Amino acid sequence: QVQLVESGGGLVQAGGSLRLSCTASGSIFKINVMDWYRQAPGKQRDLVAAITSSGRSTYVDSVKDRFTISRDNAKNTVYLQLNSLKPEDTGVYYCHASIVTIRQYEASFWGRGTQVTVSS
Repeated sequence: QVQLVESGGGLVQAGGSLRLSCTASGSIFKINVMDWYRQAPGKQRDLVAAITSSGRSTYVDSVKDRFTISRDNAKNTVYLQLNSLKPEDTGVYYCHASIVTIRQYEASFWGRGTQVTVSS
């Protein structure tokens, strides 16, 4: 009864920018950490950035100073601003959230992913 829906992916040239969005909906009581993962072709899914409900953020070293994660708690939405994109940023970006449902249990939820392709 909880869904995460991503949007904003696409094809961009190296050095370009994209903004990803992910909105949670459904039987939500509270959203704790929201984060973005990336899965490059043939590789495992890795954490890119995370943000707590109070706004504290963390990043993997490879995207620091290029990507910015933010969230709008009123809209149950997390964003990822991708700047100075590199070909190695290519992959499927997945939204993930730790959510307390209205039935008062906490669970992990994933979106279906949005493709980001950076051409050289």
